Amino acid sequence: MATRTQSKSGSQSRTTGRSAAGNNKSMSSSRTAPKTSSSSRSKSSKNQNEDMPNSKFHQLFVDHLKDIYWAEKNLVKALGKMQKAATSEELTDAIATHLEQTKEQVSRLERVFESVGQTAKAKKCPAMEGLIAEGQEVIDDTEEDSAVRDAGLIIACQKIEHYEIATYGSLRTLASKMGHEEAVQLLEQTLNEEKETDVLLTQLAESSVNEEAAAE
Repeated sequence: MATRTQSKSGSQSRTTGRSAAGNNKSMSSSRTAPKTSSSSRSKSSKNQNEDMPNSKFHQLFVDHLKDIYWAEKNLVKALGKMQKAATSEELTDAIATHLEQTKEQVSRLERVFESVGQTAKAKKCPAMEGLIAEGQEVIDDTEEDSAVRDAGLIIACQKIEHYEIATYGSLRTLASKMGHEEAVQLLEQTLNEEKETDVLLTQLAESSVNEEAAAE
């Protein structure tokens, strides 16, 4: 009896061993995921890049690029008027500096268009048109050579800066998503300039202009 029991036990052990080995093989094969070749990934990426100009997402990017291109070109004229209308030397200089930056930003946008294979075209921007009109209203509604006018011009300029910051930040994000690295760098450069101008205008308002305007 003992011999037969041991025989059965040995048989069971061998069966268990074979079963465990089989399970190990099964688990090993299930853990080994099929690998995607680098050539397949490259081909997929290439196809996406080729299709990108026809995608709705890319068209959204280009539409807003045309929008800010129109805005910057028209802002060049508006800033010239604001510069002449400003009272304080500090504000006049700040607007003059940003005017030169804006001219460069127009050229930079043309490089962005080129980098994504598009011809630079402007599309009327109702938002910037309205902001420029507000700036002109400040000039029309305030006295010449007054601090109140300067305070109003700073408000008008900062509204413009905030619109530009929002636009360039969004365009940079879209360009990054599509892998337009050159466009990202160009848009980032302009975005930083807009932020710096906004900070400068705040400093001018808080350091002197608002106080002088309040005393008039």
